[in-house]
Amino acid sequence: MAGAVHDAVLTFSYADRDRARIVERSVGREVGEIAGDRTRTTLHRDGATVEVTVEASDLVALRAGLNTWATLVAVAERTAGP
Repeated sequence: MAGAVHDAVLTFSYADRDRARIVERSVGREVGEIAGDRTRTTLHRDGATVEVTVEASDLVALRAGLNTWATLVAVAERTAGP
């Protein structure tokens, strides 16, 4: 993707590092695997916090990217259990 002009960061905080690590490892497999030439995503974990940064060439792509990654994180959270 050439020259992202829009970006947003989704920040997810968890009760402990272990839960954050499970979510990070679950969604981390998807970074670079989701096809799209209008968005780019990076993932970072610091302790009990996971950050997903979505960069996009336009606002429609940014919205779609944010929806995709928020859904992936939600599924990882449900799968990880309580």
